[in-house]
Amino acid sequence: MSNGKTKSQYMSAPAAKKDKLQALQNKADLLRAQDSFKEAAGTYLNSIMLDRSNADTYLGLGICYKNLEKNKKAIEYLEKAALLDPNKFDTFYELGICQLKEGASCCAIKCFIQAIQIEPDNPDAIYQLGLAHEQCDEADMALMIYQKLIENSPSYINAYLRKSYLLMKMELYKQALGLYLNALKINKNYTRIYFDIGVCLDKLGKISDAKRYYRKFLTHEPESENANIALKRIEKLRKVKKSNPQLSLV
Repeated sequence: MSNGKTKSQYMSAPAAKKDKLQALQNKADLLRAQDSFKEAAGTYLNSIMLDRSNADTYLGLGICYKNLEKNKKAIEYLEKAALLDPNKFDTFYELGICQLKEGASCCAIKCFIQAIQIEPDNPDAIYQLGLAHEQCDEADMALMIYQKLIENSPSYINAYLRKSYLLMKMELYKQALGLYLNALKINKNYTRIYFDIGVCLDKLGKISDAKRYYRKFLTHEPESENANIALKRIEKLRKVKKSNPQLSLV
């Protein structure tokens, strides 16, 4: 330019501020993507000092604090993000996760319902809603949610596993076994559930099959905390007579 000033010197103050905010936001997002949550949180805070109206900044900061195991601070900033933008799925989903971690089940349920209203077919939110109902001792509601998730998202393996877990707690081993076997059809490499399949078969008196799955579990998961239990059950089942196949797990 004729007077020697650079283009940046002619930039308006609002435009310069906007560029600085965007640079801070980009830097914070990159740090968060790299799991550098403490550094990202500091950068988000710097951004908030310049602009307190950006919902994405509060969301990013909340996610950082969640990963830093500072759930109360995470909830504080996620709630601010929700006020600024009540139509963002991630905000309510992350807020629900933090409420679950804090044991605030009713609040978590409200958050997940809000998230599902924004993205009705998101299986993760529906699954977390089931977990929240479990935390509220509402097993029947959780079972309904997991079943609906299985019907609508038949490849979502966590729904099978969690419903099976609840059914085992209710001593409905035949139903649980069917779900575990379906889960294996989805992912044949999910070998950790061999133990649970063995337990179901054990409870149903199918001794040979139970021993087979306990052995498969030991082959694939020898360092598991359930390995010793599986070994003890195999040894006990060897001594069980066919006339008395119902030997409970101890």
